Amino acid sequence: MSEKEEITTLSPPLSEEEVKELKAGDMVKITGTIITARDKAYARILEFSRAGKELPADLEGGVVYHCGPLVKKTDDEWEIISAGPTTSARLDDVQTEFVENTGVRALIGKGGMSQKVAEEVGELGCIYLAFTGGAGALAADAITSIEDLVWEDLGTAEGIWVLKVKEFGPLLVAIDMKGGNLYEKR
Repeated sequence: MSEKEEITTLSPPLSEEEVKELKAGDMVKITGTIITARDKAYARILEFSRAGKELPADLEGGVVYHCGPLVKKTDDEWEIISAGPTTSARLDDVQTEFVENTGVRALIGKGGMSQKVAEEVGELGCIYLAFTGGAGALAADAITSIEDLVWEDLGTAEGIWVLKVKEFGPLLVAIDMKGGNLYEKR
């Protein structure tokens, strides 16, 4: 468990070295670009990567937020009203392949992942950041702009939102690359 008291700001794309320095218990905020992805987006990303197709967003070094935002559209402009986290364990079956195929460096969600998946994604250079459930309005306040909605045919909750954020968080490093896991029972 980390004894570091300051909050580290991360700016994607992230390097393996950057995330390797973080320990379970550290606090971070993110300023830069993140994307949202859940079940259907994961399935399509994996379908594309397995077929060797180019992905519509560069995920290498990226940050993926497990979230299906609540949005409204006014005069062709999208607005995110709430952007709370979704339970990450629901993606356990495909998480390792997703990280391996995309090169993402950080996953944000709630509830963690299985120990097996946590170890596998850690070996691939990826960490898990916990965002408090029920704080969707706080998350929405940190979104400075919507860059894109990819795969709108999946729906606004399941499509990929490419978001610019400023001081998104605070986020807790819940699973680090060295095996630290705040969800693991001791």
